[in-house]
Amino acid sequence: MRRIQVVVALILAFFATPAIAADYPAPKTGEWIARDFKFHTGEVMPELKLGYTTIGEPTGRPVLVLHGTTGSATSMLTPAFAGELFGAGQPLDAARYYIVIPDSIGHGKSSKPSDGLKAKFPRYNYADMVDAQYRLVKEGLGINHLRLVIGNSMGGMHTWLWAVRYPDFMDAAAPMASQPTAMAGRNWMLRRLIIDSIRNDPDWKGGDYAAQPKAFRSAAVFYNLATNGGTLATQRMAPTREAADKLLDQRLAALTNADANDYLYQWEASGDYDPSPGLARIKAAVLVINAADDERNPPETGLTEAALKQIKTARLFLIPASEETRGHGTTGMAKFYKQPLDELLK
Repeated sequence: MRRIQVVVALILAFFATPAIAADYPAPKTGEWIARDFKFHTGEVMPELKLGYTTIGEPTGRPVLVLHGTTGSATSMLTPAFAGELFGAGQPLDAARYYIVIPDSIGHGKSSKPSDGLKAKFPRYNYADMVDAQYRLVKEGLGINHLRLVIGNSMGGMHTWLWAVRYPDFMDAAAPMASQPTAMAGRNWMLRRLIIDSIRNDPDWKGGDYAAQPKAFRSAAVFYNLATNGGTLATQRMAPTREAADKLLDQRLAALTNADANDYLYQWEASGDYDPSPGLARIKAAVLVINAADDERNPPETGLTEAALKQIKTARLFLIPASEETRGHGTTGMAKFYKQPLDELLK
C-alpha cells in the first residue's frame, strides 16, 4: 500500500512545476481508532482505524489539510504544495501552526476494503469521511477549534462539508478545486465510468477476486487525462503521437498495484455530495481557490459564484489559465495562491 501512496504522490507531482522543498519540521505519522463508528447507512464499525500525519508542535495553531481522491497525507507533502506553505515565513509556517493531515476513510493507512473486508466493508460517503476526520481531530488529538481547514479536490469538497457540518469549529476555510454544489455533469459521468468498469468486469466477482481485475485501470487513467492536467500543459508534454503514447503508458503502469475495491469505494463515495442546502449556516471566512482551466469544475457554469451569495464572508480566487497551470491539478501548486491564503489568515 505504501507503494501506491508514493505512486499517487508522484502522479500529483508530475504536473507540478519543480520547487525546492522548504525547511519545515519532519512529518510525524500516527494512527487512532474511532470506536463504534456509525456510517450514514446505519452500519457500525467497532474499530475504524484512522491514519494521520502531523507537522509542527501541538502548541501551534491547528490547521487541517485534506487530500484528494485515491491520495493520502503523503500526497500533500510535495515540494509544490508543502514546500511552498509549511516552511519558515510561509503562510502555514510549521513553527507557528500545527498541521494535521488525515488519511481519509478508504485511503492511505486508514481502514479500507483491501484490509480484508473487501466488498463487505461498510459503504461510506463524504459525510462519513468528514465525521471521521472530526472525531480524529477532537477525540484523538484533543483539538477543540481549528484556525483553518484547507483541502484539494476531494479534500476541497470535504472542506465545504466541514464548514457546513461544523460551522463553529473553524475560523477559516479554503476549499480548492471544488464547488459547493451537487456532484453532477461530466465530473460524475466520468466517475461512474470508473465505478461501472469495476462492477462490470467479470474478474471482479462481486469484490471477492483473487487477482486484481484490470478494466478499471483504463477507466481511471481516462478520467485523469480527461479531467486533469490543463489543455496547454498537456499539449506541451505530448506534442507528438510518440510522446502521447509514452505519457499514457506511464499513467497506465502507475496503477498496476491499485486495488479495485478501494477504487470503487473511493469514487462512489462522491455520488451524493451536495453541501448547497447548508451554505447559509457557514460562519467561517471562506476563500475559494479554483483554476480557470479546471476541467472538473469549469467556472463558466457560474455555479460557484451563485452559491457564494449565500455565505456571509466568502471570496473566490480564480487562478488564470496559462502554460504553467495544470487544469484541475493547478491547486497542487501553492505558488499560485500563497498571497491570498496569507491574507486570509492575517
